[in-house]
This record gives sequence, C-alpha cells and structure tokens, in this order.
Amino acid sequence: MSTDRRRKVCVVGASGKLGRYMVRHALDRDYEVVGVCRERSVEKLAEFADRITIVPGPTNDREVIRKAVAGCDGVLTVLVPWGVRQYSSGTAQAVLDHAEPDARLIFSCGWHITRDGKGKYSWRFKAVVRVVAWLARLVRAVELDDQVEACRRIFASDRRWTVVRGSDLEEGESQGLPVWSRHVGDPVLASNRTRRVDFALFMVEALTDDTLVREAPAIVGCRTPSALAHARG
Repeated sequence: MSTDRRRKVCVVGASGKLGRYMVRHALDRDYEVVGVCRERSVEKLAEFADRITIVPGPTNDREVIRKAVAGCDGVLTVLVPWGVRQYSSGTAQAVLDHAEPDARLIFSCGWHITRDGKGKYSWRFKAVVRVVAWLARLVRAVELDDQVEACRRIFASDRRWTVVRGSDLEEGESQGLPVWSRHVGDPVLASNRTRRVDFALFMVEALTDDTLVREAPAIVGCRTPSALAHARG
C-alpha cells in the first residue's frame, strides 16, 4: 500500500459486526474509508456516517464494487455465504476484477476453507460443518460451498491477496493481534477461539504485512491457552 499519501481502503460488507470493527480499526489508522453494504443496512453505519463514504448495494453487484474500490490501496472483504445465488463467489470475483492492480486484497472466511488440503479437522468439526451446510441449503439461507468456490478463485489469482480464516468468534475487548498458522490442526490453534474485534484487527494489519501476500492464515486469539502454550515454546 502507498505510504506517501493518505491511504484509502474499501470495506466490503461494512455493516456487519466484523465489518464495523474493520471500519473502526481503519479509521484509527487514519485511512480514508469506503464502506459497501446492502441498502437496508446503511443505518448500521450511522456512527461513521460523517467519516466514511458509503456505497449502498449488494456486494456481489459488479458495478457497486467497481465504484467502491476505485482508487483504493486495499480492499477488506467479508465473504458472507448468504443465500443461494453465489453471493460469496460473486463478491470475490468482482473484487478480483475491479480492484486497483497493486491493491492489497484481504478476504475473511472460516476454518472450513483449506488451501492445500493439509489441515487436520476433528470429526466433530467436520460433522458440524456438514450439518450446518445441509440445514442451510434446506432453508435456502447460506451456501457454504459457494464460499469454498470464492476462495478457490482467490487462490488461483495472481493478485496480492490474503485469505484470513477465522476460528470460532466471541465478543469482548481486544486481546491483541491474533497468532496464525497455515494448517488447521496445528497445536497453536487448538483453542479455536478469537475475539471478533481481533479478527478485524488482523484483517486491517494484513494490509501492510507483505509476508501475508498469497497466504491463507488460520488465526486464534493471542491469549488463548493454545497460543500461550505455543509462545512458551
């Protein structure tokens, strides 16, 4: 990201809990912020209304994304698998196609996403994912397979992307920057818990961390038992 002028970032999915935390972290760093959210959710950004530019519309609308990411040094995208209309993959593809050539592209998703197939998932975790995916398809509410497709497209891209894979999330005050590993199942991640505010912090910090370019870090809270045990060596 450019450092010789005020940096501009776009938050795609700004009205959600994670999105609002990212907006706050970005403003704390004096970034110029553009937020994208559905029209009916604009009011959720009322506290930031005089400090950010809001572009209302579906995040998988290519014209909405083209307008929002123009001139942005970085794009922070919440890959929400809402509905059964390829919402995640449509959003990801629009960002990949329309973001500035050198922009840092940071995407969020869950631990169920794997980049190289080397993650080790417990039977309980896999069972929960299967049940949630089945129930979600049944009521036509969530499309987890489409989030997998979105990440497949990102991983195949030559853009400067990072896919941040979050563990189970909880609310609470920030505990600091989460720690990460490449593979779910690594001991450092065993606690499977991250504060949502810190997930957002990791996303925003990734904008300026070139060691995370084309990485898919799985994160966990830095004060969880597994992270502390790892720090003690």
